[in-house]
Amino acid sequence: MTPHCDTASPAVLYVCADRAPGASGTATQCAQTEGRAFAQERGLTIAEVVTDTYGEPDPARRTGWRRVRQLVQTGDVTAVLVRWPCAIAPESAHELRHRETSWLRDHGVRVRYTWAPLTRPGPLA
Repeated sequence: MTPHCDTASPAVLYVCADRAPGASGTATQCAQTEGRAFAQERGLTIAEVVTDTYGEPDPARRTGWRRVRQLVQTGDVTAVLVRWPCAIAPESAHELRHRETSWLRDHGVRVRYTWAPLTRPGPLA
């Protein structure tokens, strides 16, 4: 974990990658490693790592995502780090992803994507 710094913004690292409950596989490990590096490079402190099993399209029905919302409501985080948009909701349920990112934005919290192609300037960023 990144050392705490008084000027570092607190973020929650949300990982929804593995398809088997309770199994931390390669996808989860990669997302966590990538998220921690992203946070460190940008001066963010990861307040908590929250995980869910991939598969449920509606984030509001996932235990982990409900925890993310709780952290946002209590003001404990200023950003949500996610590997890519489909971790919030799959493309087939993109309206759910937009609902959640709008809710976060309305609470003053920014979603930051940690996957390298999404962090570069250009049409995807």
